[in-house]
Amino acid sequence: MTSIGIKLVTSTEPVAVSRKLRLGSLTALVIGSMIGSGVFSLPQNMAAGAGPLAIAIGWGITAIGMLALVFVYQSLATRKPDLNVGPYAYAKAGFGPFIGFNSAWGYWLSAWIGNVSYAVIVFSALSYFFPSFGDGNTWQAVLGASILLWLIHAIVLAGIREAAVVNLIVTVAKIAPILLFIGVGVVAFKLNVFSLDFTGLGNASLGSITTQVKSTMLVTLWVFIGIEGASVFSARAERRRDIATATVLGFFTCLAFYALVSLLSLGILNQPELAALKNPSMAGVLEVVVGPWGAALINIALVISVIGAFLSWTLLAAEIPFAAAKDGTMPKFLASESERGVPWASLLITNLLVQAFLVVTLYAHSTYQALFSIASTAILVPYIFSGAYAAKLAITGEGYAPDEQRTAPMLVGLLATLYGLWLVYAAGPAYLFMCAILYAPGILFFFLARREAGQRPFQPFEALLAVALVAVAFLAAYEMWAGIVSPF
Repeated sequence: MTSIGIKLVTSTEPVAVSRKLRLGSLTALVIGSMIGSGVFSLPQNMAAGAGPLAIAIGWGITAIGMLALVFVYQSLATRKPDLNVGPYAYAKAGFGPFIGFNSAWGYWLSAWIGNVSYAVIVFSALSYFFPSFGDGNTWQAVLGASILLWLIHAIVLAGIREAAVVNLIVTVAKIAPILLFIGVGVVAFKLNVFSLDFTGLGNASLGSITTQVKSTMLVTLWVFIGIEGASVFSARAERRRDIATATVLGFFTCLAFYALVSLLSLGILNQPELAALKNPSMAGVLEVVVGPWGAALINIALVISVIGAFLSWTLLAAEIPFAAAKDGTMPKFLASESERGVPWASLLITNLLVQAFLVVTLYAHSTYQALFSIASTAILVPYIFSGAYAAKLAITGEGYAPDEQRTAPMLVGLLATLYGLWLVYAAGPAYLFMCAILYAPGILFFFLARREAGQRPFQPFEALLAVALVAVAFLAAYEMWAGIVSPF
């Protein structure tokens, strides 16, 4: 999940740029924004359900699917420059208000649940120094996370939107330890450890290769969430065509980082050993090679990085319903601003939900991995419909010149859509059911927003979708209450 290192802007806010950015600077910004907390836990998260072969296949599928999504957002930014209030705008323009609303709702769910996972991983890392924090879900950790949450809330409410020095520290704290880990991993890598049970089929608990690949999908999605946010740098570009180049370069650089971290770890510890590590698991792997100072370094780096990301995503999580309320997608009260221009109503509701989920982690013993899996599943709706909208434009020719070639954009859009649908399948019933429960209350917000606009709440097909969503949510609630499925 990304850590946004620059000020977030709405569609109506002018961007003041003191210095235009060239390709190198843009690429560095893209890389810095894409790397969040996920990379620090990749060794355990990937090995928990897959062997080396399946992990390599998983990264290959992710490379193709996420690259298609990158091209989708680049194409849509060109074809529909007026739709600039978030990925949900594409779903709304292409498939109607209810689909658009659910895309906005899903994007918001992903953002604030992702913040819960940030809080958990911060205190899981601090448990290296203070064991009472456990896996980030003890009462001491929840208390500490709650204090951190409301401290960040106060900072945002005061109107503090960016701090260049802090962002520089955070960026260095993220990238330097990763490069160190990769360098050490290359030296310590042992082929005989990596090739031991290469297929993972020797471990009956992992299942088939297909099952193993599926287990990696939400992990790989998590570390790329926010890739669509790279377009936020476009106003700072010296040449707008550099945005596409910087995004692709940044994507492949991060893909290399992520794949090397997870695969090199399998040449240092075998799959069962990696799966047994606590998160951030990169610390445990480095400790095996260089000793305790390596684990301490990774844990400190993660805390600094994630606190910065926590602040950034608090801004983003509040910005999503605020921007959606301003264009009528969500109820008007979420568009309330303070005198300092802070969306206080959206911020308050968002952080109250984060606080509620922190309490849930205490009683449900929720782990970082369960939380980011829910966040990853929640964001699939806007991703799927963004790809579908790009394909729709290519098929209809809307936004294209009469003689412009449309086959490649159509195929890319379809590929991005299929990748999103594959991720829905890979998520499995537990996380899909949890998301259904979280999506269903949004229907009330949609109804209120439509009534405020004096419009008919549902078209017939939308009404059927709403009824189906509520039915699935009730089924999910029953099965979770009965203990049949559980995402935690």
